[in-house]
Amino acid sequence: MSATHVVTNQVPPLVDFDAADYPVILEALHREGADHAVEELHEVGRLAGSAASLELGDLAEAHPPVLHTHDRYGNRIDEVKYDPSYHQLMTTAVSLGLHGAVWSDPRPNPHLTRAARSSVWGITDAGHGCPISMTYAVVPALRANADLAADYEPLLSTLEYDPSLQAPLAKRGLIAGMSMTEKQGGSDVRANRTEAVPQADGSYRITGHKWFTSAPMSDLLLVLAQAPGGLSCFFLPRVLPDGTRNAMAVQRLKDKLGNHSNASSEVEYDNATGWLVGEEGRGVPTIIEMVNMTRLDCTLGSATGMRVGVQQAAHHAAHRSAFGAALADQPLMRNVLADLAVEAEASTTVALWLAALTDRAVAGDEQASDLRRISLAVSKYYVCKRGPVHAAEALECLGGNGYVEDSRMPRLYREAPLMSVWEGSGNVAALDALRAMARQPQTVQALFDELDQAAGADAHLDAAVLRLKDSFTDVDSLQHRARSVVGDMALALQGSLLVRHGHPAVADAFTRSRLGGDWGSVFGTLPQGVDTAAIIERATPKVGS
Repeated sequence: MSATHVVTNQVPPLVDFDAADYPVILEALHREGADHAVEELHEVGRLAGSAASLELGDLAEAHPPVLHTHDRYGNRIDEVKYDPSYHQLMTTAVSLGLHGAVWSDPRPNPHLTRAARSSVWGITDAGHGCPISMTYAVVPALRANADLAADYEPLLSTLEYDPSLQAPLAKRGLIAGMSMTEKQGGSDVRANRTEAVPQADGSYRITGHKWFTSAPMSDLLLVLAQAPGGLSCFFLPRVLPDGTRNAMAVQRLKDKLGNHSNASSEVEYDNATGWLVGEEGRGVPTIIEMVNMTRLDCTLGSATGMRVGVQQAAHHAAHRSAFGAALADQPLMRNVLADLAVEAEASTTVALWLAALTDRAVAGDEQASDLRRISLAVSKYYVCKRGPVHAAEALECLGGNGYVEDSRMPRLYREAPLMSVWEGSGNVAALDALRAMARQPQTVQALFDELDQAAGADAHLDAAVLRLKDSFTDVDSLQHRARSVVGDMALALQGSLLVRHGHPAVADAFTRSRLGGDWGSVFGTLPQGVDTAAIIERATPKVGS
């Protein structure tokens, strides 16, 4: 058949580039004295940006996991089958130490450098990042039972991915998940009805239904259940030490909006065997150690999605022409792209700063721990809340081309709301920040001490901090105003970090728009005089360089 037309004015795919070549990440490593990690990060970046790795993500998305409840003979097996691409992604993520390896990493800045690698590798596929994140997060919670930690922590930190179904201690490496949510309670885990009955040998028999269990194929799960002493946390392996299957049945996989490569499920426990982690009645404080780490990854994941979105938009605008000029040269498009880039930079800056705070908190710095407590709560709320609107605007920059699956933008759009739902939706996250203020008032002072380090450097920031302090005077209405107050705290923190550490053009655009009242909250409404060229240059990926 003869050609009826010549294809012109189409944008080349954004592949075979160094995904680590993003100034915000490199600047954060340098600022924290982690230059030793830069060379390895670029290796990860070239791997993540390769056409082969990006295609693995496409395949894992297109071929989601399938639950096989029975074998051909009618025996119950409850196995989740994955496309080979998923296992390849998991193999790489584990080999890069993005899971529990950080807890045994002797190098400086392990949590920060792990966050940087996670963000860079995360452009390939978000779904497999869920079990990777939970394996990262399970270690501090598991340490509430020293015996279990001694046995299993080494296998949670090894750089080998082993998807085989065996007793955990017989494997080369382990993956962890969590099983908390029930139908009647959702985020209100104290309403859980799953029961745990103590046995003479020190184990517990666990019976109940979990409405949402992430990554049910994991080797071990942390489960919340009601013990005689109250809601408690339990270690539950999928295969028992003697090699027999634990008494858990995967009822179905969730049909989700996004995150298609990851299996999320409903699970039934029928006298399953588990072991107590922490004390009876202390289930929430025990598992919150895990939740805090996954909340960090939620913030980081939203920031990663924003970076992907603005890079795709900037790449498209640089190669696409309309009305006689390149899109990237059109003033209004430049305003939109710069605004998207500012949001991505601010979110990435605070996420990596939180990872660096984690390094200090884990090392025993109490002030860093207080600052991290409040800053993580407000950032998880605000950054994750901004993800969906950012993805929508980035998609729109590609026009109709962004609405088709081949562009990968619909996948980004579907993925964006997850981070705001995972580990507590918007209201839960905002109320968690208020809880921190009430129970640990020193955290509020720690945050204001941090903000005061930028005092006098920017008039818009100074005014915003004063307004924020005034907003605490009416204590009685705080819960009603929680979203507003917590959002203002997050904005002030981002502004402070950008003013002190960010690129001057980005800091100027952020404080004049987000803090100065001269912004319509719709992307593309930056005020006049912002250096959009410098901002867009930082966001545009360099293909073939």
